[in-house]
Amino acid sequence: MVPPTAVASQTVDSAVATKVPVKDTILTPRFYTTDFEAMAAMDLRPNEAELEAICEEFRKDYNRHHFVRNDEFDGAADKLDPETRKVFVEFLEQSCTSEFSGFLLYKELSRRIKKTNPLLAECFGHMARDEARHAGFLNKSMSDFGMQLDLGFLTASKNYTFFKPKFIFYATYLSEKIGYWRYIAIFRHLEKNPDSKIFPIFNFFENWCQDENRHGDFFDALMKAQPDTVRGPIAKLWCRFFLLAVFATMYVRDVARKEFYESLGLDARTYDKMVIEKTNDTSARVFPVVLDVNNQKFWVRLERLVNNNAALNAADASDSPAPIKVIRKLPFWIANGAEMAKLFLMPAIDSSKYQPAVR
Repeated sequence: MVPPTAVASQTVDSAVATKVPVKDTILTPRFYTTDFEAMAAMDLRPNEAELEAICEEFRKDYNRHHFVRNDEFDGAADKLDPETRKVFVEFLEQSCTSEFSGFLLYKELSRRIKKTNPLLAECFGHMARDEARHAGFLNKSMSDFGMQLDLGFLTASKNYTFFKPKFIFYATYLSEKIGYWRYIAIFRHLEKNPDSKIFPIFNFFENWCQDENRHGDFFDALMKAQPDTVRGPIAKLWCRFFLLAVFATMYVRDVARKEFYESLGLDARTYDKMVIEKTNDTSARVFPVVLDVNNQKFWVRLERLVNNNAALNAADASDSPAPIKVIRKLPFWIANGAEMAKLFLMPAIDSSKYQPAVR
């Protein structure tokens, strides 16, 4: 079911164009829906005290006054060269779409389960507030470059992927925690290298990532309240799958747009390796197993995915007829499937025995 189209209204300056959303691919942010009745019926008593404590953190809304633009934004976009502008706008769009996707899911969950599961509904409502704030701030930054996303259009036009509640838990937990490590890594890097700060939005990343961290902690507590999501052999398989899917997607996407990270003085591969290792470490606190990211074969196989993805993009960009493109792409699709299977079949590490990666 598609969530309602009612979203916070936006005032778009007449000089700001509505940007056509990028074409959906396996690497672009997805919009999700779920089984609302199953969510409403969840028994929180196994971990209710922790969930109530997290909800109290949400109520305090530490970042209520944080996302306020200042005069540093004035003219900042005009200082970027055309190539940097291009890759930075792509970053803003992807980030805005991802945050807005979270807003829609959390808002609809809050609305649907309010009467039957008020604590859970309140938590989702607070997280929807945070995600809307993030998406709006990113979209306003896009307007500095003469364009904005029509969030109402995105709401109505995007395809929604149905996930069972436990899959929502895995995916959103990882999304929030990996978001924390991504934002804090960029913030700390730019704190040490202020000359690489190409736009003032990065000044807001330290507080921003704390929202992501609290959201991840919420899903951690929620999975502990639903112990079947993190216990047993089936749960171990699903945790491995979602860890791999999230890590592989991020790595392939970020290396493909490495120019953005280069504009910040970062190497995309080094940055992603650190983020993946940190997220893997964090996931060991709740997931029963994590990936063996210390195994060099893990990174070799990710690089093969990167190379296959580059070949797929080259085939798409060619002037060949569509049937010829499909034929040219087929070997790389098969190769990607084989590499993902090899990655999935690599022995996982029991979280109770897990040692954080040596850095």
